[in-house]
Amino acid sequence: MADGHNVNHDYHIIDPSPWPLFGSIGGLITAIGAISWMRSLSGGEFIVAGADFAAAGPWIFYVGMALVLYTMYAWWADTIKEAHAGDHTKVVSLHLRYGMLLFIASEVMFFVAWFWAFFDASLFPDEIAQYARVEHTGGLWPPEGVEVLDPWHFPLFNTVILLLSGTTVTWAHHALIENDRSTLKWMLFVTVVLGIFFSFVQGYEYSIAPFTFSESIYGATFFMATGFHGFHVLVGTIFLLVCLFRAMSGHFTSEQHFGFEAAAWYWHFVDVVWLFLFCAVYVWASAGATIAH
Repeated sequence: MADGHNVNHDYHIIDPSPWPLFGSIGGLITAIGAISWMRSLSGGEFIVAGADFAAAGPWIFYVGMALVLYTMYAWWADTIKEAHAGDHTKVVSLHLRYGMLLFIASEVMFFVAWFWAFFDASLFPDEIAQYARVEHTGGLWPPEGVEVLDPWHFPLFNTVILLLSGTTVTWAHHALIENDRSTLKWMLFVTVVLGIFFSFVQGYEYSIAPFTFSESIYGATFFMATGFHGFHVLVGTIFLLVCLFRAMSGHFTSEQHFGFEAAAWYWHFVDVVWLFLFCAVYVWASAGATIAH
């Protein structure tokens, strides 16, 4: 009689989870904190129910971010427990892959917006000069008086770093498939180190950049496109670091390792985006421009 109630299928119905609600509340608090913080920086007010929350903006933002980060930790921890319990059948794993692919597709469209802004400003500088302040471009690209970074110095160095990291994470994946756990750990460690190295080099490049975010549309599009990519590198590095800790704890098998695959896919996406940024924002946009040394 008891066997008649057993459900033998490839689908897994998850237990009721509080994390979607917690994540939504955290996201709302973070948005309110960010808005009030920005209002305070510009000398404005953020009035809610007759009270000015502008001065408390940073604290509201940090509380919201803490909720979001804890939600991420707890939700993914529950997902890992489900995987270890055998709930991630072939059908469930396939749907997890679909979800990751759709997430990466949404990230692609996110970067399309920044590339669109960059090419719109660079290919039509006369229109930008006509409808904005003339000193933004002077009808030229890069804008008149703007010195650009040498693409064959730090940008090329970072390109080599990311290409190497793409190689090491693929090496780690093949080692996992072959159940070579020692190589898996070492290659993951090298990938994480390369990701951290990339972030430090880009941070130093920003510190010596001969232009700022606000002085021209070139600086604005440059820092938004490369800065968001740098943020994605940071997220991907943390993603791979978690995979390294999990590998050291004995997680992942050659048959079931979607968490590692998702991290590797994300890292390869970051690599490809950087190649487009390097070719367009650094190399193509610097042709004929004054290089800052």
